[in-house]
Amino acid sequence: MKTAVRLVKVTKSFQKEQVLKGITHSFEQGKIHGIMGFNGSGKTVMFKCICGFLKPDSGTVIVQGQKIGWDVDFPKSVGMIIENPGFLPQLGGFANLKRLAAIQRKVTDEQIRNSIAKVGLDPFSKKKVGQYSLGMRERLGIAQAIMENPSLLVLDEPFNGLDKRGALAVCQLLDELRSRGRTILLAAHNIMEIEYLCDTICEMDAGVLTQLK
Repeated sequence: MKTAVRLVKVTKSFQKEQVLKGITHSFEQGKIHGIMGFNGSGKTVMFKCICGFLKPDSGTVIVQGQKIGWDVDFPKSVGMIIENPGFLPQLGGFANLKRLAAIQRKVTDEQIRNSIAKVGLDPFSKKKVGQYSLGMRERLGIAQAIMENPSLLVLDEPFNGLDKRGALAVCQLLDELRSRGRTILLAAHNIMEIEYLCDTICEMDAGVLTQLK
């Protein structure tokens, strides 16, 4: 199988604290890869290195055959939720995503609305994002991540704030994306969600990544 993401001896420290400790791991293309770990274990920092938001102190990050920070600054086809999705509270969901879509101009209004509908939100709602619940914001964040049809999704706690119905809708969406050959890196606390969805499972503990499945 083809490798979508490869980490080779990746380390990252902040001041005197080493957050990533020589991580070497490969994530195969077309699968959902679950990463478990408590807050502060290093999951988010690893995701930021994969997406080009942080530069490792040492080691190599290769995404879709390109070395991040050398061949390209950021992966070319990636959708992500890292930490809390940031939106303009005075605008509605569609207006927020339309502004983000204007950066690359890759998707139409119809594609944006389809992405919003796929996560169970009303694409024609006039409700301002500032009035959204935590779960609605999380769904909009997932819609943002998928709207440009990326080949890689990096999702940091995408089930945060979702009720059972919302979590099921997201599970079904991710399963559909996997069936279309997309690669998904997924961090979550809930072992049931990880076991139900993921082809591989890793645990991040104190900056060390260990494969469990």
